[in-house]
Amino acid sequence: MSTSVQTTTEIRPFHVDIPEEKLAELRHRIVAARLPSRELVADRSQGVQLATIQELARYWESDYDWRKAEAKLNALPQFTTQIDGVDIHFIHVKSAHENALPLIMTHGWPGSVIELLEAIGPLTDPTAHGGDAEDAFDLVLPSLPGYGFSGEPTEVGWDPGRTARAWAELMRRLGYARYVAQGGDLGAIVTDVMGRQAPEGLLGIHMNLLVTTLGAATPPPGDSEEARAALAAIKTFTTSGFGYFLEQSTRPQTIGYALLDSPVALAAWLLDHDTDSYEKISHAFLDGEPSGHLTRDQILDNITLYWLTGTGASAARAYWELGRAQALAAGQAPPEVSLPVGFTTFPGEIFQAPRSWVEQSYPNLTYFNKVDRGGHFAAWEEPELFSSEVRAAFRSLRTNGASS
Repeated sequence: MSTSVQTTTEIRPFHVDIPEEKLAELRHRIVAARLPSRELVADRSQGVQLATIQELARYWESDYDWRKAEAKLNALPQFTTQIDGVDIHFIHVKSAHENALPLIMTHGWPGSVIELLEAIGPLTDPTAHGGDAEDAFDLVLPSLPGYGFSGEPTEVGWDPGRTARAWAELMRRLGYARYVAQGGDLGAIVTDVMGRQAPEGLLGIHMNLLVTTLGAATPPPGDSEEARAALAAIKTFTTSGFGYFLEQSTRPQTIGYALLDSPVALAAWLLDHDTDSYEKISHAFLDGEPSGHLTRDQILDNITLYWLTGTGASAARAYWELGRAQALAAGQAPPEVSLPVGFTTFPGEIFQAPRSWVEQSYPNLTYFNKVDRGGHFAAWEEPELFSSEVRAAFRSLRTNGASS
């Protein structure tokens, strides 16, 4: 298939309706799962712990109700549109407030649009959440290609650059002449690339993971206590918590067989990301006490979405595409980001980026803040705090008539 394939620009309403037999099959596969023996250590250094998976599986099979998640999604305006040969699913919530600023926000892995749902209210209706009407957003939440209800690419080449161009086309297709973009994890990579591509209408970007440093061959110098702590966190992650990244960036098809065959294997794979979020999720299942909005049901909404859409392998391929794109661009300096950039450091993130590192990556940094709670899934875990950061980051870019 050619990347220049002609596509329809039609925007179609979307409704989630999972057949009951698929839910019955899921429960059957959970019960039939074969589990390994208990890990031989007292921590997660050998991977996801047996007790956590046993309780997750028990709750998933006996107490969890996907229909609640389905109803939550169907209460929102959902659509699909074909861009560059792939059907893109997105949620589009317009604010009731005048002159709301259009915002396209991108999820990451092992998340989905599920991780962004709790931020919809605070971002589109700030007055109901302690904010001002002048800080309202029209919100566009697309599912990355190969994730959730978006279609799977049928050819190689859907790297972050291609996704960034698709997002610009989506905003153009929705009639937004001026807008901003936000992302974390893989979404931060897409948002970073959008800033470098600087499509017409993009006013600025905000991120909560410094992807330029995490993927750098040589990290910035550790000339302060804050920088040394960040370097130590990166080293820990890349030496003992990087297994999923290596597998998905080199052999996504191989791990895909397990992710499509066993829901319990899928759950374990999605949980094994970073220590902070793993410990919070494990605590939610073992003790029933969530960290912020990381409840058992919310976590299983995300995992179940991966299972029901059969996207474990196609989502993993995004890392292969990222690695391929980085290899092709090796030795070439990327374009600078000349647009205004906002950044928020959350304490539970893989590493807390010092302001000096962010300024080195983005000389046009216009907003920076270090907050006191939240982690890798910032919008999911702390939606009110996350939303206040997004409002603050883009406040200086607002003018009357920002939206179409």
